[in-house]
Amino acid sequence: MNTEIKVDNPFVFITRLHLSELTGIKAYNILELVNHLKEISGSSIYHHTHRFLQQHQFLSPEPPNDFFYWISEILGEKELGEKLASIDIMLFSDIRSLREKIISTIEDHISANPQVKFKYAHEGEEFHFVKSISFIIPTNYIAYNLNDFVNIFEKITIDSIYFHIFESRLRLEKSTNDFSNWIENEIGDKQLADKIAGLDPYTYTLEDLREMIISIIRKRLNNNA
Repeated sequence: MNTEIKVDNPFVFITRLHLSELTGIKAYNILELVNHLKEISGSSIYHHTHRFLQQHQFLSPEPPNDFFYWISEILGEKELGEKLASIDIMLFSDIRSLREKIISTIEDHISANPQVKFKYAHEGEEFHFVKSISFIIPTNYIAYNLNDFVNIFEKITIDSIYFHIFESRLRLEKSTNDFSNWIENEIGDKQLADKIAGLDPYTYTLEDLREMIISIIRKRLNNNA
């Protein structure tokens, strides 16, 4: 693999601006929550499963989702909360499947524990559904080969890393992250692409993830020197 050759389709690094918006929809009990989950927008599901990761980007390990917190701490259903916290988001490549898993987990628990239907949140502690709005912005960083890519990767913002690793895969329903997709299909290095795709980004801070990916790529470049 000649790492100096320029590919026909360079990697254009994208960044994003993020806003959170109240939907006006709220739930006082578990039945209201699950019914709203069936109809709420995908951007709201995304917000409540990734909000903590977006707002506290330097923390590790993987933070719990909002549904886990409300059900565990407000309704006091610790068992169900743990079931929701244990859902491995990495297994889902689209919001639809993630939504279905959350709903089925809650409904199965309700069937086995019907008393949970009678637990209500106090006024002011109801679950407020929020949706995530992203504005996608191309940067001036463009990589034509793997050397370009890793040099740029050292200085792009964590917002750009977040978009290409998390948002593009789940919200845009891609089978893998943007970096692995480009490295496999344009650079032609499936082994390297698979190594990056094999990282569980939910167990790293974004800065740690940056260092891991840089290390993997530089090792590959050195082996091909």
